[in-house]
This record gives sequence, C-alpha cells and structure tokens, in this order.
Amino acid sequence: MRNPIFYLKNKKIPFFLAVIIILILSGCFALWLRNYVSKVNYPIAVVKIQPVNKQIRPFIKKDRPKPGPFSMDKMKRQGCVADGILSGYGEDTDNSIAMINRSNCYYLHRALETWASPPDFGYAQQIMDKIKKPQMVYGMFIAEAIRENADYFYPEENRNFDFSAMCRKGSDNAWGEHTCRPNFANDEYRKYVKYITEEAMDLGIQSFLFGQIYYQEGGDQNYAKEIVADMRKYAKKQGIQIAIGAQTGSIADEKYLRMFDYIEGGVGVNSEGNVEDGPCWSKKESCWALLWNDQFAKKANNVFLHLDWGGLLYDDMNTFARMDKDTRAKTLKNLYQYFTSKNMGFMMPYMATLHRQNGGCYGPKKRFYSADNKYTCQDEDAINTILNSK
Repeated sequence: MRNPIFYLKNKKIPFFLAVIIILILSGCFALWLRNYVSKVNYPIAVVKIQPVNKQIRPFIKKDRPKPGPFSMDKMKRQGCVADGILSGYGEDTDNSIAMINRSNCYYLHRALETWASPPDFGYAQQIMDKIKKPQMVYGMFIAEAIRENADYFYPEENRNFDFSAMCRKGSDNAWGEHTCRPNFANDEYRKYVKYITEEAMDLGIQSFLFGQIYYQEGGDQNYAKEIVADMRKYAKKQGIQIAIGAQTGSIADEKYLRMFDYIEGGVGVNSEGNVEDGPCWSKKESCWALLWNDQFAKKANNVFLHLDWGGLLYDDMNTFARMDKDTRAKTLKNLYQYFTSKNMGFMMPYMATLHRQNGGCYGPKKRFYSADNKYTCQDEDAINTILNSK
C-alpha cells in the first residue's frame, strides 16, 4: 500500500510531515485554550446558596429614622430565619417580602448575607423600604467564606479591597472555586469587616453574626475582642443598639463566649423531630456542637437556635424539609416551646438553603426552602400560629 499523500496548493506533502504539522497546530491551539480558560471567571460552586449575580448598587445614606432599642427577649421569641432576603436569595424577592409582611416576625436572622459575595447595601436598602414593619430588627451574617476575585470598592483608601490577601494560608477553594477562609489576623480582612459592619449599621442593621468564628480567628491572638469593641464603639457613636453573635462551635471558654451577646447554632433534629441530649451531634465525627447543652449554654449570655444547614443531606434543614407537613408543624411547635421555656431563642424557618438532591418540599427552587404558602412546604400558617401564641 502506498503512503498517503496530502496536497497543499497543488503541492504534494508527505504523510509524516503532515502529521507533524497537525500536531504542532494542535499544541498551539491547546496552549491558547488553556490560557483563555484560566482568565474566565466561572460561577462559584459552594456548599451554600449564592445570591443573584447583579451589579452592586450605590448605597445612598438618605435621612431615615435610626432603629430604636430592641428587646433581646422578643428576639428570642419572635425570631425568624430569613436567609438572604436582603441579598436576593431564593430569586423570588417580591413574594418573600409579602410573606414577611404577613408574618409575626420581629427579628430577621441572617437577612443580609455575605457568603462568598460582598454585601450590596443599595439593594438591601430597596428591600428594607418594602418591608412594612417599622420595629423589625434585621440581622447580618459575616461569613467564613470570601471570594478571592471579588470586586468591591473601599472608599476610605480610594481602591478596591484585595480579597486574595484576606485568605487564611492553605484555605484556597475551601468552599468552592476561587473561595477561601478569611483570617482576622490579616489587616485587610479587618478593614473589610470594619467597613461592611459600619455601613450595615448606617443602613439600620442591628444584629451581627460571625459565621464559624473559629475559622476566622487569628490563631493565638484574640482578634475578635478588638473587632467587637470597635463595632460597639461605632454603634455608640451612632446612637444605636446592636447585638453581636457568633457561631462558636465547640469553643467552651466562658471568657470568650461572653464576649458576644449571643452564640448561635443548630439543634440536631432527626426525622421524627427529636433532638439529642449530648454536647455534640452524633452524626458528625467532629464535634458539631449543640449549643443548648449546659456545656456551652451556661457559659454564654444568650443562646439562639435554629434549623441549621451545611450542605449535608442529613442536616437540620434537609431533615426538616423531608418530613410531612404535620410532622414539620409539630416539630416546630415542640422545639419552640422547649427552648423558649429554657430562655433560649428558637428561630422559625422562613427562608433557608437546601441540598439540591434533598427530595423533600422546597420553595422557589429546589435548593431553597420557603415557608410561603405559594410553594410546596406551606408552613407559613403553622409558624404564624406558633409565633402568635408567644
């Protein structure tokens, strides 16, 4: 059999030479493609839900009434988890606003989110203006996840924040591509926390929760003490009352826990709606602390509990969503009565994150729970009845 002959502009090219040319061209294309892909920012795949990708809106500090003093006891008894309602979570904001306006909620826990995205105060301001409950207490979550390539302007130094400089060493992609765990020991991260918490106070946010603070702490030095003191100083200057909390996990140092107005965590519920009685949840090898246990609760100023989520099919929220409607109502009533009788807060689930493969009821999309009667869970009436019996 004769060797194949290729032609180029009527000129014969030997087969082996054609193969070499093809290989060289393929290599050049592959190199170009790799360089191109490395410059593309793909959507972040993380454990928790991401807000709608929208341009940061200007935050106009218009004259608005300063939030008045709040009641910690009322926060415990009429607290509601409305995760990311001020950040566009769930992608059905108008119906979420209407649901909150119908509710008996006094405190919206984690209303403003910062998980892997800086807060959009301009957007949050628009949502707050549509919530017709003038005495509402709003909460902000200061997440243990930041996006290294985020763009966010820092007006005090006329530059963008350097999020990659905020990362704890060895935590790259901890929560998904381009994410990391921030470190209080880093001056850039402390500047960021100071800036966003002060902006939040100017907006009217009064409750601040540090997510899994043991990931954010700066090693041997207790940076949280300095950060908390600065926040209280600014609040006093602005003439507003704030509450500062933290997800402290298995930290049992009383001096550290009492630095905060409250500690916050999940309850460890099973499919029948029961909770365990030990200090750590048995389904996790590491200690996923049950903060209502005396090992932690007696060392804290206040304890706030809720149905927690962490991207696990067997966490509180995913277990709850797979219950039938009657079991969900019974579970919420029992948990509320039990924990409030112990002077702890149990916050009702209105909006929260679910695992995409949960298989239970859900809200506007399968990865997001909503109590709204518009969707499949329809827990809104049961929750309002519980809160109305406070």
